[in-house]
Amino acid sequence: MDGDVRINPFLSGNFAPVRSEDDLVLPVTGALPPGLRGTLYRNGPNPQFDPRDANYHWFVGDGMLHAFTVGDGQVRYRNRWVRTNKWTLEHEAGRALFGSWGNPMTTDPSVLGVISEGVANTNIITHGGHLLALEEAHAPFEMSGPDLETVGQYDLGGKVTAHPKTCPFTGELVFFAYADDAMPLSNKISWGLADKDGRLLKRETFEAPYCAMIHDCIVTEHHIVIPVLPLSGSLPRAMSGKPAFAWEPALGGHLAVIRRDQGVSSLRWIEVPACYVFHVMNAFEQGETIVADVMRYDTAPLFPNPDGTKGENAAAYLTRWTIDLAAGAVAEAPLDDTAGEFPRFDERFAGMPYRYGWLVGQSLKPGDFRSNIVVHLDLATGARKTWTVPKGDAISEAVFTPAGPDAAEGEGWLTAVIYRAVEDVSEFVVFDAQAVDKGPIAGAKLPRRVPFGFHGQWVRG
Repeated sequence: MDGDVRINPFLSGNFAPVRSEDDLVLPVTGALPPGLRGTLYRNGPNPQFDPRDANYHWFVGDGMLHAFTVGDGQVRYRNRWVRTNKWTLEHEAGRALFGSWGNPMTTDPSVLGVISEGVANTNIITHGGHLLALEEAHAPFEMSGPDLETVGQYDLGGKVTAHPKTCPFTGELVFFAYADDAMPLSNKISWGLADKDGRLLKRETFEAPYCAMIHDCIVTEHHIVIPVLPLSGSLPRAMSGKPAFAWEPALGGHLAVIRRDQGVSSLRWIEVPACYVFHVMNAFEQGETIVADVMRYDTAPLFPNPDGTKGENAAAYLTRWTIDLAAGAVAEAPLDDTAGEFPRFDERFAGMPYRYGWLVGQSLKPGDFRSNIVVHLDLATGARKTWTVPKGDAISEAVFTPAGPDAAEGEGWLTAVIYRAVEDVSEFVVFDAQAVDKGPIAGAKLPRRVPFGFHGQWVRG
């Protein structure tokens, strides 16, 4: 297995795991804004042990949370693994036990009957006073913050994917999930609502045209839209040694449109050109139209073809989907020509018309998904500002936090983590959100790396 680990791109460079849990006070350069007080939480894969599979994928590593707490001119850092049952069983055994994607063919026989609670490695959100670590196909894990102790699984009636959204109109948590009562890699999907305090209100299940990897959803005042796009899942394919998930554009693209007040009884399917979307920036309604700004790929990146051959090196571009509910049709229009990912906006305007957005861009060779540009977009005027990291460095998703509850839209800061390649360390950085072209206004460098991860959340106070 050691040979496989050395050649697997998801286990080398800054994808490689760190194996320590630390508590540090970091030296600060520049001037931390006095109004910036709180914690940037980041989540990402960090396998506790060398994986059992030669074809290990970045998406399946154990979740590790990183907390950068800012206040009184200091930055404190703490990191902890999420103590799922997978992590605990493997910690006690001193080795990996579970196969990637739960594949029974590469799972240790001693845990074949154990139901995995997942890896909680993708996102971190707050809702109703609860700090929740999430991934694609299991229940969330509640964490205590900022000390990052694992409280345990959080009950929303079962599985929840990585991008539930809090509705600014009702305070409800709107989510979707792979159905609990289905076989692995089934075409059944659930959606649901929890109230402003996190108590489950509704959970319903329906069938999609096929099994797809679905990472994010579109939420507006009255609707949830779940994109079923042709990154397909197949249990027979996985059992035969081929990819569990693969790109199959012939399956076409489909949007499940549901009115939140009516549920599955209102479900309708609207076709969209075959493409892939990991992330949605924001969405809102205009009469009988839903406007959704998404990061659109022509083909799904990071995944192979059904026969296991390498897929195309695609990039994502910010694209506006205009979903005409009356006509049952979708129009697509590009909003920016920067290849990028991890879109963010001022979430006080979630589900509403908005003006400003941010993403991290990629100007490296095709297929290199390390982000090296911070992009600020004015969607009203088309103006943009950018800043590029030094050569060889890479930047995480840049998370927006407003300067205050009454600040104008987009007035505040971005917080992110930059991998400094020459030193092989990572640095917490702060930008003025309206002047990203000026570069970071403050930073705090770690003595080691924070491995590339996925999503972050700023929590005040």
